[in-house]
Amino acid sequence: MKKAIATILLVFCTLITMAQESQTAYNFLRIPVSAHAAALGGENITLVEDDEALIYHNPALLSTVSDKTLCIDYNHYMAGINIAGAAFNRILKERTSVAFSARYVGYGKMKETDVNNIQTGEFSAKDIALSAYLSYLLTDKLAGGITTKFITSYIGDYHSVAVAVDLGLNYFDSAREWSVSLVAKNLGGQLKAYNEQYERMPIDVQLGVSKRITHTPFRLSATLVDLTNWNYSLGQHLVAGCDILLSSTIWVGMGYNFRRKHDMKIKSGEDESSHWAGFSFGGGINLERLKLNLAYGKYHVSGSSLLVNFAYTL
Repeated sequence: MKKAIATILLVFCTLITMAQESQTAYNFLRIPVSAHAAALGGENITLVEDDEALIYHNPALLSTVSDKTLCIDYNHYMAGINIAGAAFNRILKERTSVAFSARYVGYGKMKETDVNNIQTGEFSAKDIALSAYLSYLLTDKLAGGITTKFITSYIGDYHSVAVAVDLGLNYFDSAREWSVSLVAKNLGGQLKAYNEQYERMPIDVQLGVSKRITHTPFRLSATLVDLTNWNYSLGQHLVAGCDILLSSTIWVGMGYNFRRKHDMKIKSGEDESSHWAGFSFGGGINLERLKLNLAYGKYHVSGSSLLVNFAYTL
């Protein structure tokens, strides 16, 4: 077991040293799926909850999801992009769980023009991802997980195909309510490119921690993202959030994404403003068999995201 954990950590370290800054494809894989994670800044890999949508962020978190849970998500994303998906899981043994998911991203209709910018028609674009998940409790406090993804993308008459893997670890101390996770996302490559030029995958190594403050309903979370890219300051790697556990079934929370704020700044004369880009908030009701979570995120002065998760345990 120790050898397996050491091997996974070695893979993470190797990825950090090998990753290079480059234009990437399939960036829809970076868009949050869990409304709870989206409310806390859009990136969170440490929430230990009975919430199947969190497996998109860290496959190790599948270990805490109830058997036979069906989760449906819908995201009305900025620029009229619509994203929908579904996931279903099974517990195979005491320590082993599996799940399957499908996601669809529709970008709508776009104008097709010639070299003279004269419209000649319309075309559509879409992305599809089919995924399988496996999680295993390595110890009573440590869980590991892996996701395999088959990805297809269509832009008009062109399409591409890729495969990718996510690797995740989560350490959770229930007595102290500490949760620490390490995740490497989208490790893989294209099997078929749109043209002769193959593009890189949106690899992302993340390190996160969550801690509930003793004798309070407050839980703080911090996630460092994009750890393969150090061309900007450490602060811009940080996503911070706080959720308030009002009861065993109700939560509200908010978060801030420092990188999103930086990227979405708009300059007007000598002044710069992010127009609240980077802020997000949400809430949810999580009953024993029925769960509903919502999140709103500000991405741009003219764009935002409304994400809904609905889950039912059969």
